[in-house]
Amino acid sequence: MSESPTHLEDSETAQGMARATFGGGCFWCTEAVIQRLQGVHAVVSGYSGGSVKDPTYEQVCTGTTGHAEAIQVTFDPTVISYKDLLEVFWKTHDPTTKNRQGNDVGPQYRSVIFWHTPEQKDLAEHYKKELDASGLFGAPIVTEIVPFTEFYRAEGYHQSYYDNNTDQRYCRLIIGPKLEKLKKVFQDKLKTGVPK
Repeated sequence: MSESPTHLEDSETAQGMARATFGGGCFWCTEAVIQRLQGVHAVVSGYSGGSVKDPTYEQVCTGTTGHAEAIQVTFDPTVISYKDLLEVFWKTHDPTTKNRQGNDVGPQYRSVIFWHTPEQKDLAEHYKKELDASGLFGAPIVTEIVPFTEFYRAEGYHQSYYDNNTDQRYCRLIIGPKLEKLKKVFQDKLKTGVPK
């Protein structure tokens, strides 16, 4: 079932919450990683950056709608900063492969940051330059940094996919190792009492 676009709502900013939107390949992976961080209140899987209104998963999978599989994050910036989210985002996927993450190939799997504010844009561009200069990835970062326009919530079965399907082959072989890396590199940023 398709829902209307989700935008940063005044009520959320009034409550001190902020919003971030990232595409880092399959949204099952990025969702599982980001939802384990302290200060993250909600993560929704969906589609952003395309031209088709209310796209379905099947449409996005064709690679012709312009959408990226993306997650929208509601977070408390007094607990976790946008810079921290950027660091986890970049270090838990491969930002050097254009339109590809592992065996997932197509523009829907591109590495992309959809910024909501000029500050988010500046931080993303600054950090991308820093990472490139550091040579951490051994190749140039191809992550797109573009303004947020609309976000469409994905179908219900995509939400919290890893937590609901931990025994599924893709979850064990692809997402599991990402979560192991998350635990090793970002142990101090993880929530307590959540499935690892």
